[in-house]
Amino acid sequence: MSLEAGTPAPAFPALTAAKGKNVIVYFYPKDDTPGCTKEACAFQESLPDFSGADAVVIGISKDSEASHDKFKKKYGLDFTLVSDGDGAICEAYGVWVEKLNYGKKYMGIERSTFLIDKAGVVRQAWHKVKVDGHAGKVLEALKAL
Repeated sequence: MSLEAGTPAPAFPALTAAKGKNVIVYFYPKDDTPGCTKEACAFQESLPDFSGADAVVIGISKDSEASHDKFKKKYGLDFTLVSDGDGAICEAYGVWVEKLNYGKKYMGIERSTFLIDKAGVVRQAWHKVKVDGHAGKVLEALKAL
């Protein structure tokens, strides 16, 4: 079951390090794939606006730290990417779900974003995110806090 607005956000080290700021936590399936790259680059382009609203961005996938480092360098990403190799954070946020692709069922990350306020409470949750325009929607919600 995934988190919804009004729920305390499960802690993990990068979130704890951002204490006192608004935090955008987004989960994505895989580094350097078309949709995930587009989403990461959209968050990067909006980073000055997020920073201006006293917010930080944290991206999470099950990829390794080495994969994240390569991804960040390739696309000039200047925000934290967390490796959730054991899936504990994905499980805590309810984004590790059964998916269906070409009739084949498998477990994977549901593209999701959580806006967490300075008190550590989820203020808005987006599930099954469509990448186009998403960073802008998150920014609008942040400005409304």
